[in-house]
Amino acid sequence: MVPGIADRSFNYGDGIFTTMRVSAGKLQLWPLHLKRLQLSATKLGFASLDWALLQQQVFAAVTAPEQVVKLVLSRGEGGRGYSPAGITTPNWYISSAALPDHTLAKQRGIYLECAALRLGIQPLLAGLKHNNRLEQVLLKQEQAQIGCDDLLVLDQQGFVTEAIAANVFFYRAGQWYTPELINAGVAGVMREHLLRQFTCNLVQWQQHELEQVEAMFVCNALMGIVPVRQFEQRALQLTAVQQLSRQLAC
Repeated sequence: MVPGIADRSFNYGDGIFTTMRVSAGKLQLWPLHLKRLQLSATKLGFASLDWALLQQQVFAAVTAPEQVVKLVLSRGEGGRGYSPAGITTPNWYISSAALPDHTLAKQRGIYLECAALRLGIQPLLAGLKHNNRLEQVLLKQEQAQIGCDDLLVLDQQGFVTEAIAANVFFYRAGQWYTPELINAGVAGVMREHLLRQFTCNLVQWQQHELEQVEAMFVCNALMGIVPVRQFEQRALQLTAVQQLSRQLAC
């Protein structure tokens, strides 16, 4: 399905999306992807839709053993103006692509710098993977100018939030930590999966809290766990991340 000119996702970013990994011909973590979509659609006040039909079409998009399947869910089509009044039929769009190879990054680790751009604070949207991604577009431009592998991003109040397109976890003094994401950021499906698998503290950290961090990793539904070998000028150890990754098979 091709978005029409009146589609609100196209005009206002009035939609949500999720990006899923296909491994061995099976859609990974689908129940968590579906749960987030349903919660987000409810929070944004979308009209009801046929979730069974949507699931059927998502599964039908799996055509290769290793693959990426992306689902964009729009509020639907409407007239001119921001008001969603009277829009009763959500639209969805499904696409597929080749799965990127993250093997080298998972083996060697990646290099992070701290981003200059700060994320806007909006608690009502915090955690949602909505279609307003201009901050991430600007962050990718910043990353390319710096030449690092990814950026650690803070919000406008200086709280550590996430990487450009991944969540971030920290290891310090035998404990794991990850940002709570109450003011900004995306609550990723892989993050949710990991939080169900091991003990991790949800925190609101300013950047100075990272000075004593011994290890760090980023994660999302496509790449799983990827260790950080260097944050700014400081080398980080990989052992704790590699052990956790083997333990959880991520």
